[in-house]
Amino acid sequence: MTLRIDAHHHLWDLDRRPQPWLVGEALDPINRTFRPADLLPLLDEHAIDATVLVQSSSSLDETRELLAIAGESGGRVAGVVGWADLTDPALPDVLASLTGPLVGIRHQVQDEPDPAFLDRADVRRGISAVGAAGLVYDLLVTPRELASAHALAAALPEVLFVLDHGGKPPIASGAREPWAGLITSLAALPNVTCKLSGLITEADWAAWRPQDVLPYARHLLDSFGPERILFGSDWPVSTLAGGYGDVLALAEEAVAGLSPAEREAVFGVTAARVYRLPSADVA
Repeated sequence: MTLRIDAHHHLWDLDRRPQPWLVGEALDPINRTFRPADLLPLLDEHAIDATVLVQSSSSLDETRELLAIAGESGGRVAGVVGWADLTDPALPDVLASLTGPLVGIRHQVQDEPDPAFLDRADVRRGISAVGAAGLVYDLLVTPRELASAHALAAALPEVLFVLDHGGKPPIASGAREPWAGLITSLAALPNVTCKLSGLITEADWAAWRPQDVLPYARHLLDSFGPERILFGSDWPVSTLAGGYGDVLALAEEAVAGLSPAEREAVFGVTAARVYRLPSADVA
């Protein structure tokens, strides 16, 4: 039996720390606290065995809190992608000090004013240190930053990268380029994998249909191959456009033409391998 893994979700407690990105009326539905107890019934309902919990603010304290949540989850939260200051000269020591199932580091590159943020020497040194610590680097970028992401991954072949949310394709507009071409180029690098996540919130939240999203999902699958695609719900951000079941059903439709082994890769085996989670094979 293969573990089914949700490789990308969030939790936050607004009583403990703010989420600065939760600004504007459109985000009011998720401008509240989300705890493990809110997610667990959804995981049970949809037969998700384990998850990867991902940072949502630029806070080392939040990273420690997420690791504590994972430690108290009985293995349900199998890994944490946290945040750390990539430009901190002491980053290797900081990473070594983090206890718990830390599997990766992420920074909100999409929010940086400089589209060439990933080209900076100090940032690249930090990402190299992430790889040297045995961790994955999650790329949170839009099409604006995809060229820099490609240059980064090509320059650091020893680091394993995971592209979050398929590089945020412009689904709402119906455009394909330059996103599609940039994805094809990025996927040619063997040290990059990609999450099938966050797509419905790149579509029209109120009016999207599967046929609006599936061409983008299938381009990701064609580019990376199922052995380098990881399913993620992006819950609770995804609830702006649909329920947990909607996201899962869309992913299942996208992979319907694959073999059973390929579908197992997308829904668990790849995540277990990439993030070095506990074995994907269970009795």
